[in-house]
Amino acid sequence: MSDLQHIALSTGVELDVAITGDPASPPVILLHGFPESHRTWRDIAPDLARDHYVVAPDQRGFARSSKPEGIDGYTPDKIVADLIALADHLNIDRFTLVGHDWGGAVAWMAALRHPERIAKLVIINAPHPLVFQRTMFDDLEQRAASQYIRAFRNPDLEKHIAAIGLETFFDTSFSKHADLAAMAEDKAAYLDEWGQPGAITGMLNWYRASAIVVPEMDETPPRPAFLDAPFPPTAMPVLVIWGIQDSALLPSQLDLAEYVPDLTIETIDAGHFVPWQKPDAVIAAMRRWGCLTRPPVSIVRTAGLR
Repeated sequence: MSDLQHIALSTGVELDVAITGDPASPPVILLHGFPESHRTWRDIAPDLARDHYVVAPDQRGFARSSKPEGIDGYTPDKIVADLIALADHLNIDRFTLVGHDWGGAVAWMAALRHPERIAKLVIINAPHPLVFQRTMFDDLEQRAASQYIRAFRNPDLEKHIAAIGLETFFDTSFSKHADLAAMAEDKAAYLDEWGQPGAITGMLNWYRASAIVVPEMDETPPRPAFLDAPFPPTAMPVLVIWGIQDSALLPSQLDLAEYVPDLTIETIDAGHFVPWQKPDAVIAAMRRWGCLTRPPVSIVRTAGLR
């Protein structure tokens, strides 16, 4: 990917942003998740940049982007605001939004809050906010798979990571989800990003600031009222790409039809980190769906006259 641009946003943070492709081409914004960076898209962005304007930020708290003090600096509304501010800064009106993991969770929220800005949505192994919270109560397998979130919220976790060292944290972060040998070339880049001052706390604060309730396995907390109330549907076409070997997000997360009227689901034989485990399959799924093409104006007008 290209060299990073350091961009100051109206939200008060500065983000490193990898930008490739022609600004005159259709825009696509790529949002990474935990514990990564724009490098999530290292094998995908070059293909997209052939015919798109590709924008891939290091989100707040990650790598060398700003790391606000305190948990409150990482609430989802602030992260969504960063996305819209970045689009505004680059004079991007409507765009295709692609998100993986936490980036996908932000993408779901952005699509619900700013449908006028997001023309098409691509979600890669990331939970819909209602479906995820509901499965925390109704699907004990997903609740068990999500207990790591409780661990990430532990205020003493940074001390534990400091004690074991970043390299051991790297191994334990990915060992259940990916082939560590295949990641050997990337290890130094991850350790460099995680080693930036405040980066570990910034990344973990995404979990701490989230309103998602993750009960203990034997706990029966009050059920949030919104789980059984009407929930707004997405307004744009949505492609969900899912690595079916994901051990953190189970197939129950694909029960989306009620909330996503224009839904396409593509499964890939890969784990949670499918953007770099099977990038060619991800690219093929996106191009097959047509999310990365803009119909000629004449076709749109003809369709509108029928």
